[in-house]
Amino acid sequence: PTRRSSELKKNYKVSYASKQAICASLKRQMAQKPLDKITIAEIMNGCGMRRQHFYYHFTDIYDAVRWMFEEEAVSLLRQQEGALLWQEGLLQLFRYLTENRTVCLCALNSLSREHIRQFFETNITAIVRRTIDHIAQHVGLSEWQTEFETELMTRFYVVSLSGMVECWLLGEISCMPEELIQFADTMLKDQIRGLILRFTGNAGQLEIGV
Repeated sequence: PTRRSSELKKNYKVSYASKQAICASLKRQMAQKPLDKITIAEIMNGCGMRRQHFYYHFTDIYDAVRWMFEEEAVSLLRQQEGALLWQEGLLQLFRYLTENRTVCLCALNSLSREHIRQFFETNITAIVRRTIDHIAQHVGLSEWQTEFETELMTRFYVVSLSGMVECWLLGEISCMPEELIQFADTMLKDQIRGLILRFTGNAGQLEIGV
């Protein structure tokens, strides 16, 4: 590698480490009070940096919150993008929400629900679409189902899962994450069986191994 590329890589690592330190300080503040009561000076004092350094990395506190969730929560889903077991990706997301419940509730109460929901929907979509495509190919449904139907089914389950995660975080659903994931898994497989029955007239004893 050239000297310039080495320097750029080094600068990126330094910048990334600074972002992590800032967000770690932000999380400590979020565990104590709402976002609108947190100041940038408090955040930067908490990580031993000058106040103006915050703006080298983020435009405002909300930008820092978005980056934090992108790096921590959504990365758990992205780690599962190449895998077929989408349930494991969601279970890891629930574990993150459990471990960081106070911080996540602070973000949910400070940002609009629509913003948080859209945030999770965007990053759940890839896993759900891949799962639907795999199941359809596995059972031979892909030759009958149109792209439009696949997109609608993907959208339906993405919105449902995102809403379910939000309700669970708010305490509106009291069951365990494993129960929620099992319910969603059963619903998806039943939907596939229904589509096969509609197209072929016989769903039989279909085994869907995803």
